[in-house]
Amino acid sequence: MSDVDPQIRASMEIRARIDTTKPHSARFWNYFVGGKDNYEVDREIGDQIKEIFPGLVDVAVSSRHFLGRAVRHLAGEQGIRQFLDIGTGLPTADNTHEVAQRVAPDARIVYVDNDPIVLAHANALLTSTPEGRTAYLDANLYEPKSVLEAAAETLDLSQPVALMILNTLGHVADHAQAVDLVQRLMAGLPSGSYLVVSDSTATSEGMIAASAAYNASGAVPYYVRSVGDIAAFFDGLDLVEPGVVPVTDWRRDETGPQAPVTAVDAYCGVGRKA
Repeated sequence: MSDVDPQIRASMEIRARIDTTKPHSARFWNYFVGGKDNYEVDREIGDQIKEIFPGLVDVAVSSRHFLGRAVRHLAGEQGIRQFLDIGTGLPTADNTHEVAQRVAPDARIVYVDNDPIVLAHANALLTSTPEGRTAYLDANLYEPKSVLEAAAETLDLSQPVALMILNTLGHVADHAQAVDLVQRLMAGLPSGSYLVVSDSTATSEGMIAASAAYNASGAVPYYVRSVGDIAAFFDGLDLVEPGVVPVTDWRRDETGPQAPVTAVDAYCGVGRKA
């Protein structure tokens, strides 16, 4: 392959890392929010879980709407101009940079993921307004120091940053480790920074059964936790009203797209570092 263009070779190497024989969380979620970047194996487990717990589709859609409301609030009311989005997932409508730069064209966004399928689609995340900037890091949540060092090439870490970790911490099996990772990331950000978290929760038998079915499928497991576990990610931070609540309930009075009001098994919060 020595005569192959380096960019083509890199693309081939990335795609060779993608396993289409097992369900994948980013593709699975993409299917639930109406995307097209998924395979038959993802749709099969998705359809099985819809039969077990149809409400998971509402969780996916409502979580996406929460992202938009949180980013609009931070970029608009709080004047945040920098976003560090870890566990990016596959590009879809209204990604973090699109929402932020509609409010503040000079916003800078760094996306972080370490998944080959996300990396293969990363160029779709690298659009930006002329005034702002977006970047993508092929990096690992489990290495906070490396993530922050790489993010500093795009973001000014002496100025407030919104750390976004949505529907990602459930992949960390040990809750204490997940809390530690969040705290280490926030420790590297200055006063005035924000933490934004959402994750599915073990708040109904249907969600618990759906999680068990997904984890039995061969995909990388995702662990649903208690509402108290979600709240623990904000220890030491000042919670923004209305606190840790279902994703459908966080500042729904804002303008912008709204998901239907239905009870969902996913909680979220936004906290400020003093």
